[in-house]
Amino acid sequence: MTIIIKNKHTLLFDDFIFKCCVGKNGFAKNKIEGDKKTPIGIYSLENIYFRKDKVLKPVSDIKCVEIKKDMKWCDDINSKYYNKKTNRNSKFRYEKLFRNDYKYDYLIPIKYNWNKPKPRKGSAIFIHLTKNYQPTNGCIALSKKDFLILAKLINKNTKIKIL
Repeated sequence: MTIIIKNKHTLLFDDFIFKCCVGKNGFAKNKIEGDKKTPIGIYSLENIYFRKDKVLKPVSDIKCVEIKKDMKWCDDINSKYYNKKTNRNSKFRYEKLFRNDYKYDYLIPIKYNWNKPKPRKGSAIFIHLTKNYQPTNGCIALSKKDFLILAKLINKNTKIKIL
C-alpha cells in the first residue's frame, strides 16, 4: 500500500483520510535546501523514531527507535553527514531530534535524497506531529492520534507518494 499526499491538507492511506499539513511554499519537483517545499515523488520510509520519556512506543510493523538526547539530523550542505542521522558533535548545522516541543515525539524519515545525498537538494524530510496544522519547512505533519493510527497500518514496504 502507498500513502498518498493528495494536496496540502489531505493524506490518504487505504480507506483512511487524514488531515495533514505540508511545506509552507507547497510542493517542488526540484527541491532546494531551505525552500520550505515538500518534495514531489515516490519514496520509501525509514524507521519510526519516538521519545520514550514523553510517549509510548507506537504499535507498528516498522522498527521503532528511541530518540536519544544526542541524536541529530545533519542539514549542513558542507558536511559529509548531509541528510543523515548522527550523534556526532560537530561544527556543522543539524536539527536536533530530541526537542523541547512535541513535534518530534514521533517521526518517520522519508527517504528523499537518501542514497548518496546531493548537497542543496533538501534534507530532514519527515512525517512528524502537529497540533495546529501550520505549514512546515518541507515535512508532512499529522496529529498525534492520526500518526499513531497510520503507524499501525504501515509496514516496511509502504511507500509515500507526494503528488
